[in-house]
Amino acid sequence: MDERDRHKQGMSTRRSVLGDSHVDRAEKNRNDFNADFQDFITRYAWGEVWSRPGLDKKTRSLITIVMLVALNREAELRMHLRSAANTGVTRAEIKEAILQSGLYCGLPAANGAMHLAEEVFDTTEEWRGKKE
Repeated sequence: MDERDRHKQGMSTRRSVLGDSHVDRAEKNRNDFNADFQDFITRYAWGEVWSRPGLDKKTRSLITIVMLVALNREAELRMHLRSAANTGVTRAEIKEAILQSGLYCGLPAANGAMHLAEEVFDTTEEWRGKKE
């Protein structure tokens, strides 16, 4: 796959996971400073790794959420909690993933993630109306 095809695949995967509105905002905010980084993310994170056939998007989404809990990356975690609704992850699965992360990442990290997940569920269109 050449770089143009990888970018095209990455943009398709990125849109399917994060949603058009998120990607459109990122593209709108593209400038001389961040353009290379946006291209890098699209080609490698989304076109290379997230597009691989070895794991489905739902599994990748849950793995990503747990890693972001471990790393205490609130902004990225918020984004991936929002987008998990697009990959078929349920609230119950997010709850279990956060509980599991409490054992291995620490209770303060899991506690913060649990509060953040509740906030995302209450304020994100994709999650409104989905109860578990």
